[in-house]
Amino acid sequence: MPGRGKLLAISDLHVRYEDNQRIVQGIAPQSDDDWLLVAGDVGETGADIRATLELLAGRFAKVVWVPGNHELWTTPDDPLQLSGVARYEHLVEMCRELGVVTPEDPYPVWEGEHGPLVIAPLFLLYDYSFLPVGAFDKTSGLAVAERAGIVCTDEFMLRPDPYPSREAWCRARVRDTEARLAALPDDLPTVMVNHFPLVREPTRILWHPEFALWCGTEATADWPVRFRAAAVVYGHLHIPRLTRHDGIPHYEVSLGYPREWRRHSASPGQLVEIRPAVAGQEVGL
Repeated sequence: MPGRGKLLAISDLHVRYEDNQRIVQGIAPQSDDDWLLVAGDVGETGADIRATLELLAGRFAKVVWVPGNHELWTTPDDPLQLSGVARYEHLVEMCRELGVVTPEDPYPVWEGEHGPLVIAPLFLLYDYSFLPVGAFDKTSGLAVAERAGIVCTDEFMLRPDPYPSREAWCRARVRDTEARLAALPDDLPTVMVNHFPLVREPTRILWHPEFALWCGTEATADWPVRFRAAAVVYGHLHIPRLTRHDGIPHYEVSLGYPREWRRHSASPGQLVEIRPAVAGQEVGL
């Protein structure tokens, strides 16, 4: 029989803010069987990331983590001065010590409600292909963004070494991840978890549309359909909501910065229950 637990998700905890830290301290499962999907941007320093994931891993039956751009920053005040691939690999090993599932581990299978489902944590980055109006490549896209006063901090803090660029790192991640997803059994649906949206549509409502440059890649636009996604979980945009694309529910599960969640939530930090699409059954909001 399926387990009694729920598949829950959150992202963009940004625990360097004390108000967010207090919210994280209150995050708890509803049952001993609950799984928690953490879709990136826990924090910027190695110590904050470890402390937060250790806390959550001690409370949930299983925690699945994917990195956001903030985990990959190399900030001057972080004793962990690794960057690029070396930093990511360090975080993966840290998660393994804590029993937290990463994109480098075997994909776990959820046997609870609507299961079995392959939970596929992804690490894909972005390649500047979500171009703003008036741009035709990365260079012109960055110029359009700069004229609008938009420059992502990644340009200074997220180093891609040993890759020559962030988009080169993205291309390598897309290639390897695509092969891995293609090798999954054809009869198992997936829940795809990535920090960045897998399709362009959720970025259309950004207050600053130029920021979409740093929000994903067109290379994954057909992945939810191709790889039998029953649900997609992501963060990064700090616009928590449920949308549907090709009939598949896409959950943006961000907490975000205090100045943001104070505007739209009386109870910030509520975990989002992921209710996968089932043939012939509508998914509720």
